[in-house]
Amino acid sequence: MTDRTEFAAVDAELAGRGFTRMVFELDRIESLLDLLGSPQRAYPSIHLTGTNGKTSTARMIDSLLRAFGLHTGRYTSPHLETVRERISLDGEPVSEERFVATYREVAPLAELVDHRSSEPLTYFDMTTALAFATFADAPVDVAVVEVGLGGAEDATNVLQAGVAVLTPIGLDHTEWLGDTLEDIALHKAGIIHPGATVICAAQDDEAARPILERCVEVGATVAREGSEFGVLRRAVAVGGQVLSIQGLGGVYEEVFVPMHGAHQAQNAAVALAAVEAFLGAGTRRQLDVDTVREGFAVVSSPGRLEKVRSAPTILLDGAHNPHGMTATVTALQEEFAFSKLVGVLAVLADKDAAGLLELLEPVLDSIVVTRNSSPRAMPVDELAAMAREVFGPERVQVTDTMPDAIEAAVAEAEVDVPGELAGVGVLITGSVATVADARRLLKR
Repeated sequence: MTDRTEFAAVDAELAGRGFTRMVFELDRIESLLDLLGSPQRAYPSIHLTGTNGKTSTARMIDSLLRAFGLHTGRYTSPHLETVRERISLDGEPVSEERFVATYREVAPLAELVDHRSSEPLTYFDMTTALAFATFADAPVDVAVVEVGLGGAEDATNVLQAGVAVLTPIGLDHTEWLGDTLEDIALHKAGIIHPGATVICAAQDDEAARPILERCVEVGATVAREGSEFGVLRRAVAVGGQVLSIQGLGGVYEEVFVPMHGAHQAQNAAVALAAVEAFLGAGTRRQLDVDTVREGFAVVSSPGRLEKVRSAPTILLDGAHNPHGMTATVTALQEEFAFSKLVGVLAVLADKDAAGLLELLEPVLDSIVVTRNSSPRAMPVDELAAMAREVFGPERVQVTDTMPDAIEAAVAEAEVDVPGELAGVGVLITGSVATVADARRLLKR
């Protein structure tokens, strides 16, 4: 067995590559995978990109494939508590023992690549290689892989997957991908390779155009939400929602999804279409409805309107851009009946904090601003100034740490509502790093 210190040492070595360092070119990861014997060619893959919804959709696809009896590997990012979450086998994070063993195999070859390159492999390059090697070694029947950022030049784009999934595209990471939807969609459409089947969520026209042009250019087949598949009906249910979904092969009725919001219903429709495409269902054949229901019923997505406490209810949500926050706010309004809701907000410095605050203002009674543990966190004073501008000074509290922020928010939520805590809530949001910090404190 691997002891904790050995895993901690590997974790530290990985972190030493610069957790947030980004270099967008495929030469280094291709060289490393070549030295490893091209593990990514040992199994078929479903590759996901988009601005929001990638991880939830990937988890849904994974759960559905497992319901149909397949052994799955899933690669997503970022992680909430441990890097092992990024690499899952059959729905569970890899063990410390397996993670360390795979790292020990990959690390010497990575050093060779580092010596030959002008820039060393990044943290994300390494976790990508570890994932692909882990999946080949398992072995898995299929890998479900989420891009890190963009698509065309993302380290995961060595896959050339047979099924490419595009979740909704919005403005985010503009410093790397461009400041228009068209530019961003062009990057993301880079995961579409010759002969692929493309499952595309509903997009603005500006984003749809480069995607469709890429499909024509490489001879890919595209199925679009609203044309070939989509949500027909949805009803709020205890702990989630019940959906009727038009799939590629037919209509799937009475599908319970234990997640909140129209955006998660959309993710479910996209996930189902991707699994239909992968398993060869379509106009002539529908998947078994009971198995589809079974797959969706057990799906989860930590940090996506995740309830971690009651009385008052504490929700964690990783929305970090206006596109994602719009979906979160809509879900709060439609599916939760809070008599009082207090927010805790911490964001990264490169995000549209003002946009997030403006979306939150109508649904929050007050807000506590703080900072998360990311080195890229926005300074508290800067965020507080924006919050006072949007909410007014009397509705804003400022704390320097997450524990203090949660304590202040819970205390504020409970003011003037003795004995009525069932209708009182706290929403902790603004970044995946914010959710990770809060989760460590609240899920003990």
